[in-house]
Amino acid sequence: MTLPDAVITSGFLSGHALELQNVSRHFGALKAIDQVSFNVEAGQRYAVLGSNGAGKTTLFNAITGDFPPTSGRVLLFGEDVTELAVHERIRRGLRRTYQSSLLFRDLSVLDNLYLAVRGVSQGRFRFVRTDRNDNSWPAAQALLEHARLTHLANTKVSALAHGQQRQLEIGMAMAGSPRLILFDEPAAGLSPAERRELVNLLNALPRHIGYVIIEHDLDIALRVVERVTVMHNGRVLKHGTPDEIQNDPQVQAIYMGEGHHHGH
Repeated sequence: MTLPDAVITSGFLSGHALELQNVSRHFGALKAIDQVSFNVEAGQRYAVLGSNGAGKTTLFNAITGDFPPTSGRVLLFGEDVTELAVHERIRRGLRRTYQSSLLFRDLSVLDNLYLAVRGVSQGRFRFVRTDRNDNSWPAAQALLEHARLTHLANTKVSALAHGQQRQLEIGMAMAGSPRLILFDEPAAGLSPAERRELVNLLNALPRHIGYVIIEHDLDIALRVVERVTVMHNGRVLKHGTPDEIQNDPQVQAIYMGEGHHHGH
């Protein structure tokens, strides 16, 4: 059996976890993102960098379906998902973290992970406490270890440090065997010690899980990925390896120009 060329070129056979083809998103006259194209391979760790206003978050929302693109196509594991609803993309193995935390502050760390596992398996969150024999508990325990929060299993989220809440968000994004996770500025507001822990956590994730990290923080991002796209004013400025990007005069000029180390 021979596959039609269209199938082959669509990324069906090429192992792309994510393919962006000329993705644009306009808000009125503003082109928040303009003709963005790149591919992320299955299991690859990828960063999208850029100063604030570069269009990183708009790009994420186009990938997740929160704000579909005005034009262009988004393919997930070779399937065109441009028009699909958010939950349909989740079913196909896509997850994301949000900068504005969606954690349940009055529940424990483990309960939050348990609800994430239940929510993904049923396509929604259900606030029905079940007994501990439910098979979601072992899954939640495994996420606890991935998030490096085992020692805080029974701590209320409201008592966690900022960095620990970020770790928990990453743990929740790993519920239900994702194939590709989008991390939305996970280093924002972290202390130096918390940033080191974040790097360790990301580097220790199972190899079959690819991820795309959008990050304002150059130093963090370049230590946890294999490939980088830099955006500027809604467009792709360049693609490269972490080394190429780090040593690129244009990239340095953008970051230095806006006092990169002051964060937001």
